[in-house]
Amino acid sequence: MSKKTRKKSSNTTGKRVATKVARATSASTGKSAMKTRTTVAKTAAAKKAAKKATKAKAKTTAKTATGVQGKASHKAASKPLKAEPAATVTKLSAVTLTEGAAAPGFDLPRDGGGSASLRDFAGKKLVLFFYPRADTPGCTREAIDFTRLKNEFAASGAEVVGISADTVKAQESFRNKHQLSVPLVSDPAHQMLEAYGAWGEKSMYGRTFMGIIRTTVLVDSSGKVARIWRHVKVDGHAEAVLEAARSL
Repeated sequence: MSKKTRKKSSNTTGKRVATKVARATSASTGKSAMKTRTTVAKTAAAKKAAKKATKAKAKTTAKTATGVQGKASHKAASKPLKAEPAATVTKLSAVTLTEGAAAPGFDLPRDGGGSASLRDFAGKKLVLFFYPRADTPGCTREAIDFTRLKNEFAASGAEVVGISADTVKAQESFRNKHQLSVPLVSDPAHQMLEAYGAWGEKSMYGRTFMGIIRTTVLVDSSGKVARIWRHVKVDGHAEAVLEAARSL
């Protein structure tokens, strides 16, 4: 082989080798780049999925917390107020007041200072409502009803007075809290309560005790007992007493 032919053959072989090396390098580089892109893509996808899952979890947690809070608020808001349990009357006072009898006299302290007596209402019709305890649900509704109808009672020639065994201070607090305008008499010794038959034996939860029996007495202008309501049910009671006062 001539020198020129050997040189050409050598160059051709070198080029072929270089081409193979370049192709191999290129293929390797391409595979590496593709592998890198795939890894990056997978990593990005994993991060995105993790971020999405975190957001979803946070949203679910917030929604659950809101739901629980809302449910608790609804429960608290819709919870009914507890009514005071009613005691059962087992025995009335030994003193029995009857319709047509003379109204027993009294002279007791009242809210705002001073006192209230039967003499103060001479020549007038008088409504005396005896209630168990100031600022309890039933007693509050009753006192508010009589206050609401005070002017109508006055138009019929009748005055209204409330009586309980509470202290004068408790009566004043009761009056101020509910803006009551009828006089509230204090009878802690139960003298008037017993005289009008509004004191007796009661029982609740198996326990027997002495207490006030919700009672209303209507006295006519001559000082005699015209009507007696015992074991009073508050709803509509003030209206019924007003009708009776108008009929006298």
